[in-house]
Amino acid sequence: MRVKVISRSADEFTRERSNDLQRVSRNYDPNLRTQEKAVEYVRALNAAKLDKVFARPFIGAMDGHIDAISCMAKNPSHLKGVFSGSMDGDIRLWDIASRKTVCQYPGHQGAVRGLTVSTDGRVLVSCGTDCTVRLWRVPLSSGIESSDSSDSSEKSIASYVWKNAFWGVDHQWEGNHFATAGAQVDIWDHNRSQPINSFEWGNDTVISVRFNPGQPDILATSGSDRSITIYDLRTSSPARKLIMRTKTNSIAWNPMEPMNFTAANENCNCYSFDARKLEEAKCVHKDHVSAVMDIDYSPTGREFVTGSYDRTVRIFQYNGGHSREIYHTKRMQRVFCVKFSGDASYVISGSDDTNLRLWKAKASEQLGVILPRERKKHEYMEAVKNRYKHLPEVKRILRHRHLPKPIYKAGLLRRTMADAEKRKEDRRRAHSAPGSMPRKSVRKNRIIQEIE
Repeated sequence: MRVKVISRSADEFTRERSNDLQRVSRNYDPNLRTQEKAVEYVRALNAAKLDKVFARPFIGAMDGHIDAISCMAKNPSHLKGVFSGSMDGDIRLWDIASRKTVCQYPGHQGAVRGLTVSTDGRVLVSCGTDCTVRLWRVPLSSGIESSDSSDSSEKSIASYVWKNAFWGVDHQWEGNHFATAGAQVDIWDHNRSQPINSFEWGNDTVISVRFNPGQPDILATSGSDRSITIYDLRTSSPARKLIMRTKTNSIAWNPMEPMNFTAANENCNCYSFDARKLEEAKCVHKDHVSAVMDIDYSPTGREFVTGSYDRTVRIFQYNGGHSREIYHTKRMQRVFCVKFSGDASYVISGSDDTNLRLWKAKASEQLGVILPRERKKHEYMEAVKNRYKHLPEVKRILRHRHLPKPIYKAGLLRRTMADAEKRKEDRRRAHSAPGSMPRKSVRKNRIIQEIE
């Protein structure tokens, strides 16, 4: 008689040290686990529900300004430092960890419209409606951590007066030049009191300016004439100009794909473009119900945050048509500026009610130290949710967001208006000569023309 036995060597399964992991043999044959998919589906459902239970995105408000916050800037060399400027000319440096003011920069006589920090993080550049550009010394990171007093103030190291009011400023990612937006685009050097170069295309005001993270000499601007213009500092004239149907309030370049940028538009949408092909938008990001005022990309380049006149902050995937998250509070008013933190973990918003607010980039993320086993559990739950996200019940739970009643009603109204417009266009096309009314894609119908 032949008897089959399982033979295992004790040497293979005996631990050499007490700290070693115990070896376990597993059989991954799917026939032995007939309920594996059902169990995973229930886990995905529970993980989606737990996300909603633990979704507490709001961390705290930073109070100190006495007027609406108009602009913000991050310090590239210090993770915890954030600068904010208000409509009364007050500039503050905040420590995000303690949510307190570290330093104040008095000097502007009007609204501060633009803030930016130099590449090495040592110089802060500000501009405003008082026709001045001011340079300030930024305290070192050791000074930020050791400073406990909130009333310390700094004097400007340089102040340049110019002919026109300024609406925005941005610094090169590599180099000593910065650009200001106003009646024209002016290029400045830290050591000169006059612009070293000026660009002008048309007679309208330039309202925002952003340097390209990959090419230090390329910058994009948006103007009050509904245009988006790309300039190259190596040439004496602007490169390309795109005219849209509505005004663009702000521009942000993708730091991981420097050829792409996203424009925050007045018509409640954001438009992503490839700078090499401006005749068509790469993606249209919808969901806001009022003008989008500011936009900022995450350092990972995979998502961006927007702040809107409808009193909400939304987070979009870089290629997603609809928002992943929406943040709002009862006290938060119109959001004028937003920023991602340097580690992509937090979002900072500045609004009309004089407060900066700190949010988590992932609403249900656990703060503090996470044990290795906890991290593995979170990663497993994330993978299970991703695997079953297309199923109706999981999809419904993951997509649901509670909206304030005015925003919910405004969204319904916008959808009704869009459907009515589409029906009207379809009827016109049906009663017109064939080919006289060609269909235009959503990515093209907001663009009027491109000028080279």
